[in-house]
Amino acid sequence: MSPQNPTVAVSAPGKVLLAGGYLVLDREYTGLVFGLSARINVVAAEIHTGPGVQLSEIVVDSPQFVDAQWRYGYHRAPEGGGIKVTQLQVGPKLNANPFVETTLSYALTYVDHIAGQAGTDSLKPARLIILADNDYYSNPGKATRGGRFAQFGVPLSGAHKTGLGSSAALVTALTASLLTHYLPTHLFDITSDGGRNLLHNLAQAAHCAAQGKVGSGFDVAAAVFGSCLYRRFSPAVLSSLPEPGAPDFSGKLAHVVEGPSWDTVIVKDGLSMPAGVVLRMCDVDCGSQTVGMVKKVLAWKAADAEGSKKLWDKLQGRNEALAAALREGKLDELPAKVSAIRESIREMGMLGDVPIEPESQTKLLDALSEVEGVYGGVVPGAGGFDAAALLMKDDDETKQRVEEFLVKWSREKGSKVKLLSVKGEMEGVRREGLDVYGGWL
Repeated sequence: MSPQNPTVAVSAPGKVLLAGGYLVLDREYTGLVFGLSARINVVAAEIHTGPGVQLSEIVVDSPQFVDAQWRYGYHRAPEGGGIKVTQLQVGPKLNANPFVETTLSYALTYVDHIAGQAGTDSLKPARLIILADNDYYSNPGKATRGGRFAQFGVPLSGAHKTGLGSSAALVTALTASLLTHYLPTHLFDITSDGGRNLLHNLAQAAHCAAQGKVGSGFDVAAAVFGSCLYRRFSPAVLSSLPEPGAPDFSGKLAHVVEGPSWDTVIVKDGLSMPAGVVLRMCDVDCGSQTVGMVKKVLAWKAADAEGSKKLWDKLQGRNEALAAALREGKLDELPAKVSAIRESIREMGMLGDVPIEPESQTKLLDALSEVEGVYGGVVPGAGGFDAAALLMKDDDETKQRVEEFLVKWSREKGSKVKLLSVKGEMEGVRREGLDVYGGWL
């Protein structure tokens, strides 16, 4: 007989918004978002207690980092307030983790609601282990353990992220692992269309609450569904949700998650990568203030409604043309399609007075585009100085030429640019076998 709450492992991919930066904030436009082979993994298991011991505790471990364990108590809030989660110990070495804490509140509240409707009491103490593929961090510090999951030897706060969408992948994998651990497959099945839609809605709600604002959501969509053409949901979808613990949070969360109000459009068959072509990421080791850049672009858009609409319509057309060239395998058209997108992006940056494609990135991408086997590259997402995405031939010779070019470029320019091992992939969230995590459990 299998245990009521089995040990399960789930992973969710990071993302790159290849085309549609800024446009994806507006429901009139779409984003071309690719999932990545770098994944956030979460293993959920029971905590076994001795006779007569009652625990209401969730322990969250991130063992790749120093002092990265969070312990939470949970209890049912009165008046249908759902499951309230409280961090049990806070010290000088232990920061709050709003993405983990908020996701626990949302996921456990939904689990408790569903289990209550089914007449069962599913919530029991659990241990969650979070493991991130190495490409999420560009500065592994004193990484001592090789393989897929390095032991970084620094606290989580000291790790330098590469901007692959770790928070959305974490929230998605955490939510999926809790639902899969606590609920039988007839109540939640991660492999079904209905299960993935439910996961998407719950993870979007938790992620928006954790970051304190309703974002466009393309990163959560990629974490759940993988590579897709994405049109955002209306922010009003989440406007009726109170704080966890507030009266009727549980009922309202279930209504939002299961309700028909989601107007997201996620198209999987509108996007594919031709055989022999790969999407690769470059880490450019210097960050960008995305939030400030977005505010400035939106201020320009508001101040020049007519001009900005004209430019965004043109950029949307160019983004769709790139998606079509990829889908139809027209490799000879890729360089011109990518170049046209970059031209419009630079125009938007100039008009909004924002370094979406800074001059240093323009020089880097122009030079990379001349390397044999490279079809072109863009500064993905909101742009800035910290990453580049390349479309290139998927063979060892092209990879070697790009790596040699970047070594020479970094030496001559005094910068640090490297090709990450991560690749674009089509698959979203998935169950994993426990053997992948040998030595960590």
